[in-house]
Amino acid sequence: MKIFLDTAEVEQIIDGYKTGLIDGVTTNPTLILRSGRDQQEVIEEIYQACPNLESISAEVVADTAEEMIEQAQPFIDLSDNVTIKVPCTREGLKACYELSHEDILTNVTLVFSVSQAILAAKAGASYVSPFVGRVDDNSFGGLCLVKDIANTYKRHDVETQILAASIRNVRDVGRAFEYGANVCTLPVKVFDKMYDHVLTEKGLELFNNDYLAAIKET
Repeated sequence: MKIFLDTAEVEQIIDGYKTGLIDGVTTNPTLILRSGRDQQEVIEEIYQACPNLESISAEVVADTAEEMIEQAQPFIDLSDNVTIKVPCTREGLKACYELSHEDILTNVTLVFSVSQAILAAKAGASYVSPFVGRVDDNSFGGLCLVKDIANTYKRHDVETQILAASIRNVRDVGRAFEYGANVCTLPVKVFDKMYDHVLTEKGLELFNNDYLAAIKET
């Protein structure tokens, strides 16, 4: 049961890393462009600041498998824990197959069906990323997709980890893990909300009041 942060903001990643609760990071070119940075520069900075993360993702953007592999090479050279994100397309899965057979971590992203998840596993993907929120947006069940992939993988002893992406609220984090996700990658605002519950706040207030009252009685 692992939690990744979905952000390209290095300070946010360092803060999460210091909690001891974060296992990895997912980024994409859009997130990095929004931060005004170069992707390789950001990936290297994350690695230098958080060397013990299980996975730091770097996404390739190209049309052919050969171009994807070429684009991935500078990231691969940085560290063994850099995971190359490829799309769930014919060319993306070709690239995944080649990279995974060189023991390079891979994440097949933009997965929206069990059949796609099967192909990703056959290609040797380290992670497969069903997009929960985007599936929901199109009137299908994103969490049901996670559950169906998990059941299929379990039945066939598949080692590929299910990385639930596009998680938009705290409730879906718990449900995704319940349904068989190995990893949830979360925006920082969703991760931060996992700490919160109104009954915890009320309970803490009661404990503090009882403690102060006990002090006054002694």
